[in-house]
Amino acid sequence: MGKIVVVGSGFSGSVIARAIAEELNKEVLVVEKRSHIAGNMFDEIDEHGICVHKYGPHVVVTNKWSIIKYLSRFSNMYKHTVKELSFIDGNYVRLPFNFESVQQLVGCEKAEILINKLRREFKGRDRVPVLELANSNDVDIMQFGHLLFEKAYRTYCAKQWDVPVESLDTSIMNRVPMAMSYDERYMNKDFQYLPSDGYEKLFKNILNHPNIKIILNTDANEHLNLDIEKTIITFDNDEVEILVYTGAVDELFNLKYGELPYRSLDIEYEWFDKERIYPEEIISFPQAKGYTRKTEYKFMMQDKSNCRGTTVATEYPKAYIKGKSISPFYPVITEETKQIHQKYVEEAGYFGNIFLSGRLADFRYYNMDDCILHAFDVFKAIKKKLEE
Repeated sequence: MGKIVVVGSGFSGSVIARAIAEELNKEVLVVEKRSHIAGNMFDEIDEHGICVHKYGPHVVVTNKWSIIKYLSRFSNMYKHTVKELSFIDGNYVRLPFNFESVQQLVGCEKAEILINKLRREFKGRDRVPVLELANSNDVDIMQFGHLLFEKAYRTYCAKQWDVPVESLDTSIMNRVPMAMSYDERYMNKDFQYLPSDGYEKLFKNILNHPNIKIILNTDANEHLNLDIEKTIITFDNDEVEILVYTGAVDELFNLKYGELPYRSLDIEYEWFDKERIYPEEIISFPQAKGYTRKTEYKFMMQDKSNCRGTTVATEYPKAYIKGKSISPFYPVITEETKQIHQKYVEEAGYFGNIFLSGRLADFRYYNMDDCILHAFDVFKAIKKKLEE
């Protein structure tokens, strides 16, 4: 029997590693490129007592109570409803765009007519993608959809993705649809929670199992060898029985079918000797030069008693460059890149014992609950494979 190797310690890798170790009673080697576990969910307490998410704000939002129940095995989880604002034309506008946003953007007199039209046209629907508004047959709704698209979506996406907005997959463009009500929740999911002691401790508990060994500061691709003719995988010359890969999948195959584009972030932190800077914990800046979002992390904490002042993180999108120290965050999904990714999926399938999971490997813009649910499915496939 060969090794079971899991590359990456984010939600996908950690959940799968725990399931293999716990339910199958098999040893698992988790290989992490960074100096810490938890992937992009990693957080830490800064010098001012504020818990900062080092790779951007993360809240578990889901309609599946089973996700919160699962995470509660490893951490106390507390309710935290995500609310955001967007800074447009010098004013803070509710995000997701909702009926309050309509009043803010077009004035109350025009809003009365427009809101009534929206209620009629989209009766029974909770949220509607902005692109659908922009393509409406009703002139007023269509014009408002174009207003949102031009003032917020186009400008934000131009910075975030650095490709023509029209080429982006609709799964990206439809991530934050407009609320057909006064609902202020950023995402219309039933359960919204954060771990009381932070994500790092949550992940430490998930990976705390006698069958799990973790190696940090290690690029797994420098230790893996894939022999496609013999369909054999080795890690440091030891045969690998199961390989779970959660990283950028093109790197696993040495860019054989071309490079897949991912986006990264530069995040700058600034501390203020004040109680609060912004009216909401997360602010989108579609019209600002260079940056896209600011997060005031203190207001995502359950216990603020030890906080001094407030810390604000500003996100500057940038390209992920292979071989550099920056980390990939988001796959740039277009028709062309989906076709390239599919070739890597087929190559992995040829081996029969490579299991891809997570945003980077699956080349999909998963939310955290999607990652966890998909990890459960991948584990079932691994279990079936091992029982053959």
